[in-house]
Amino acid sequence: MSDIIQLLPDHVANQIAAGEVVQRPASIVKELLENSIDAGATKIELIIRDAGKNLIQVVDDGKGMSETDARMSFERHATSKIRGTEDIFKIATKGFRGEALASIAAVSQVELKTKQKDAALGTNIYIEGGVFQFQEPTQTSEGSNFLVKNLFYNVPARRKFLKNNNIEFRHVIDEFQRVALAHEGLEFSLFHDDEPIFKLRKGTQMQRIVDIFGRKLHPQLIPIKEDIIWCKLHGFVAKPEGAKKTRGEQFLFVNGRFFKSPYFNKAVQEAFEGLLLPGYIPTFFLFLELDPEKIDVNIHPQKTEVKFEDEHLIFALLRSTIKRALGIYNIAPSLDFERDPQLDEMMQKSFPSKSNNIGNLKMPEIIVDRDYNPFLEERGNPQIEIQNLTKMYHQNISAEPSKINLFEDEDFDEDLMRLPNGYWLFNKGDSTLMLDLGRMHRLLVAESNKKSKKSTNRQSLLFSLEYHMNETEKIKYKAIKKYLPELGFEMSINHDSVLSIDAVPEGLKESQVMKFLENLFEVLEYKTEEEFLQFYQNQWNKMQSKSRFDFIYKADAEQLIKDFTALGFPEFLPNGKRCFYEVPFNDFKNKF
Repeated sequence: MSDIIQLLPDHVANQIAAGEVVQRPASIVKELLENSIDAGATKIELIIRDAGKNLIQVVDDGKGMSETDARMSFERHATSKIRGTEDIFKIATKGFRGEALASIAAVSQVELKTKQKDAALGTNIYIEGGVFQFQEPTQTSEGSNFLVKNLFYNVPARRKFLKNNNIEFRHVIDEFQRVALAHEGLEFSLFHDDEPIFKLRKGTQMQRIVDIFGRKLHPQLIPIKEDIIWCKLHGFVAKPEGAKKTRGEQFLFVNGRFFKSPYFNKAVQEAFEGLLLPGYIPTFFLFLELDPEKIDVNIHPQKTEVKFEDEHLIFALLRSTIKRALGIYNIAPSLDFERDPQLDEMMQKSFPSKSNNIGNLKMPEIIVDRDYNPFLEERGNPQIEIQNLTKMYHQNISAEPSKINLFEDEDFDEDLMRLPNGYWLFNKGDSTLMLDLGRMHRLLVAESNKKSKKSTNRQSLLFSLEYHMNETEKIKYKAIKKYLPELGFEMSINHDSVLSIDAVPEGLKESQVMKFLENLFEVLEYKTEEEFLQFYQNQWNKMQSKSRFDFIYKADAEQLIKDFTALGFPEFLPNGKRCFYEVPFNDFKNKF
């Protein structure tokens, strides 16, 4: 029998290995940005075309590479970050595996121009599909200029599975934000199809967060800081009103590296216990600094998983520090066993006379009139008063107890009755149903809209509303703005990323506008116009039903039930939620 095991060609092995490192354009963005940071760059520019499918370019002013280093950097397992096994357990750089550039070059066309500070000329190298093409001297600026073109051009099956541009570019923004948040001392800029998306200045952590996510987040941020012997924790959490139903603005960093940890996310969630509505997730930007020997980042090629030596202690640190910060800012009560010296200083400034003369305070005195007698004759004859009370008691002893009706009389009917929790009981044939009128109304409106395709009437606002948008929301707004005028919105966006809202659909309350828009912007991407309109209608119906059915008169409830009966009395909404539930009265009888 002939031998069947053989070594794979290098280009095939490289393409297979690239699947772990390069999953989409965002993976390349992450690796190239981190390389620029490791090279000591102070200014980094990211240029994207076609969501990164056709071009990803990173230009930095780092230390650059020599002619030999530029060629060697594209070899697998070639790196300047570590030298031996012991270095893996004290990693202080972003990269260390020596796989990224080789993997990128295996599935794209890569051009690199780089020059060191004191060199007269730089070097230009070009690799296509993992195959070296040429290398030549060139005139270029100090630093490095990476160009990655036509991603997955030689692996059509991989390119076919890339999502549309909106989704892929959203992932690019996510990686850009993660790197930029961890390095507020560097300048970053992002261009997509020649349009500037981000231009981030050097500054503080607070400034970097506001520059990325918008000014509306600034007043909601609460500083977090704790410095103990083995760990430093700093950053910000948002007040409960900044929480959202979707994940996105939850960032954890260790030694300047973004990582994901459901365990530590739970610590933050527990710190907000009792402050958030069910299903809401707090916004946070938290930075940990530990000895590199206490963590292990060599878990996965993407380096977003980190193992901690003392993760239970860090869990407790996160939860207690955030709880205390919420208490200091009057968001939640806290027991402050170690009094904050700044708080004492503030008290002394605010109440100098009380805080400086505590020793002179005296306990209040209680003066008692020992000669007071309530039964003296001038205050009334006690015998007469006792007789009057007894007489009143015997006269009313047969009186019926008062009846307190918790419901209006109209609510008691053989067919329909309102319950205190907002639901209604309805006798339908031999069954008794508990109704959710809000969901029933939502279904009726949806059916009505299917029959009527008329454009929505709009109502002009006396004063325009302003919505401060971050870059992510701007991208989502541009994707759906062509649908908004027909739906009744009239709005425009200025150079300061402020959305000015001049008119809204008739029936949408002014107090509901901002929340309604936030719900529309929370969706990652709408694939089709029909998908967007369906989501929009669901949000509209939900908001209208919520505001209308906080309280409803019985006559309106009866009319709604008649309309719902004409519809066929469907049990479920399209999303699978129940409109009514049959009350199991037989089970109640058994309990008696």
